[in-house]
Amino acid sequence: MFDRYKFLFASFIILFFVGIMDDIMVLRAYKKLLAQALVSILMVVGSDVRIRSIFGLFGVYEINYYISIAFSILTFIILINAFNLIDGIDGLAGSYTIATSIFFGISFFRLGPANDPLVILCAIIIAASLAFLFYNLSNKRNSKIFMGDTGSMILGFLLAFTGISFIEIFIQKRDEVFYHLQSAPVIAVAILILPIIDTLTVIITRIYHGKSILSPDKNHIHHKLLNLGLTHRRSTAYIIGYYLIIIAVAYSLRHINVNYLLIIILVIGFLGAYLPIFLLRFKN
Repeated sequence: MFDRYKFLFASFIILFFVGIMDDIMVLRAYKKLLAQALVSILMVVGSDVRIRSIFGLFGVYEINYYISIAFSILTFIILINAFNLIDGIDGLAGSYTIATSIFFGISFFRLGPANDPLVILCAIIIAASLAFLFYNLSNKRNSKIFMGDTGSMILGFLLAFTGISFIEIFIQKRDEVFYHLQSAPVIAVAILILPIIDTLTVIITRIYHGKSILSPDKNHIHHKLLNLGLTHRRSTAYIIGYYLIIIAVAYSLRHINVNYLLIIILVIGFLGAYLPIFLLRFKN
């Protein structure tokens, strides 16, 4: 049971030092990617924290071992980088982390004592994020702090870890495989929807304008809200409020067909992401 945690601290240390170096010296992107790939391999291969099944999504249940490893490593890397991208305004990354950890923590708690280490981990993430927000949202310049790549990479890594663990605990193996909640992968997507949708929106926008998907720009959701004249706090409130609506919809419809639920969640997510863009064009 505790095998899944044996490389967790080592991964923290690696991401911490790489993040510190990047915040101070600005590392090349490929160096950060190598570090992210290393911690992802440690967790997926070393601790066997991986996505074993997608519960019938697209007609797929059990995933081949090697495909599962590749898919899980890619999931870790994508979520680490996607979380880094949403850390663009005061309060957003911290507030989102708290909300996400609350949802995962409550789920782990309800699923029994075997998941107590995950409940404790979620509680630690919430406490740390609350302390960060106290200073991140401060109006005093001499006491204001920012997350930087150090914080965003570690939190993105932790959210990927808790998200994959969430999916995994709904699989029970005895004589045959039994899925406690058929829509578990989509619920996990709904809880992690913000960095997923934000990243997809930016990629689609860059491709539409003929730009490289790696080129920096200001097409993130929070940038559009700032362009509408909203403050950092109001932009954060809009995004978190819309995020909570998506979670409520996902939870309410958790027993419908898993493929239909995924379509509904993605449609609502993209509507929320593109609404500020449409309002900005109407305003201009």
